[in-house]
Amino acid sequence: MKFIIDAQLPYGLKQFIESEGFDAIHTNDLPSKEKTTDKEILRISELENRIVITKDKDFLDSFILANKPKKLIIVTSGNKPNKELFNGFKSNFSKICLLLKKNNLIEFDLKHLHGY
Repeated sequence: MKFIIDAQLPYGLKQFIESEGFDAIHTNDLPSKEKTTDKEILRISELENRIVITKDKDFLDSFILANKPKKLIIVTSGNKPNKELFNGFKSNFSKICLLLKKNNLIEFDLKHLHGY
């Protein structure tokens, strides 16, 4: 699996995902860094078959209306400190990977995981 991580999420998440043996890029790796547009993130996700990880509800709308991106992890925990987000992903990553095998949409709020 390959991932693209949106700007609102910690860069350490990219490093953790890579340490688990997966390919990951963060918007900070891209030329426009945190100013990378949603359109560009979608383009990269489609071109490189990447799963988008974001807190941005616009991606959920795009997923529902246009099936873009093909796979999406939407973080719905609200404004949590980056350390809390990182630790939540770290402790739930194996479950997230299992859900991604059967689902195209994962909702993650740090306490619950739902696959759709």
